[in-house]
Amino acid sequence: MHLLIIGAAGMIGRKLAERVAATGAIDGQTVDRMTLADVIAPDVAPDFKGQRNVVKTDLSDKGAAVRLIADRPDAIVHLAAIVSGEAETDFDKGYSVNLDGTRSLFDAIRLAEGYVPRVVYASSLAVFGAPFPDRIPDEFHLTPLTSYGAQKAMGELLLDDYSRRGFLDGIGIRFPTICIRPGKPNKAASSFFSGILREPLNGQDAVLPVGDDIRHWHASPRAAVGFLDHAAGLDTSGLGPRRNLTMPGVSATVGEQIEALRRRAGDRAVALIRREPDVTIHRIVSGWARDFDTVRARDLGFVAEQSFDEIITVYVEDELGGTLPAQP
Repeated sequence: MHLLIIGAAGMIGRKLAERVAATGAIDGQTVDRMTLADVIAPDVAPDFKGQRNVVKTDLSDKGAAVRLIADRPDAIVHLAAIVSGEAETDFDKGYSVNLDGTRSLFDAIRLAEGYVPRVVYASSLAVFGAPFPDRIPDEFHLTPLTSYGAQKAMGELLLDDYSRRGFLDGIGIRFPTICIRPGKPNKAASSFFSGILREPLNGQDAVLPVGDDIRHWHASPRAAVGFLDHAAGLDTSGLGPRRNLTMPGVSATVGEQIEALRRRAGDRAVALIRREPDVTIHRIVSGWARDFDTVRARDLGFVAEQSFDEIITVYVEDELGGTLPAQP
């Protein structure tokens, strides 16, 4: 199998590439060729045993998508995106990358005669908008309240329609907020969800811009890679016309996150969290969905953590070598 990962320099793309390099497969299917594409050359998975191609490209550039699929990869994981906060502040850039880039990829596939690859599309919970029920069912309507959410919802509709027409075999993955993300904060409005845990676990100060009562839906980076791995080989015949799925996760308030941190790292870690209210971030995240009934995804074999204690354990195991650094 030839696997193309678009957005391979990002955190999830990098981790997916590393898993494929380690196992030589995706969802049990042997991968003998892997193309890694991003706006910066993805320096990941150098130990992959098969043919590894690294491509520096911007999917929104004219002709970029055609060049990426010229060798007809069997499976395409589309992770390239402008994140939520940046898409809200830079309207043109968000639509150029998140919508125009996605359509250029789908159209390049459509126009390649006889070519129908599996396409795994990274979507978001931002496709939903308030008012919400206590738990959002799979049938809940798409009414995004941000430009990023609107762009992802349009991508979902394109994926449904292009799959219905037989141009591609698509499956959309609505990721929970991924927590705890390694590395430094990004421009996503959700970045603080990871920061208030990651920084204290590393003995560093963290900023909390919202109240303890903000509730959200989370899964670990390990679970996120598992979603993509499973989607790449899933039998999509049972999806029908609804090709986009909300992934399992953990519903937790900020206060519950902090208490899980306290249980793992103690009061000194919690004391490193500094409260600095930010009206803009609060407005964005308070309009996001909080809890889901993900029966469709679970019935299809997608799995995630069951508690925030498990999510913290994943971070400690995968990013800290299983041991917390000494607290100051």
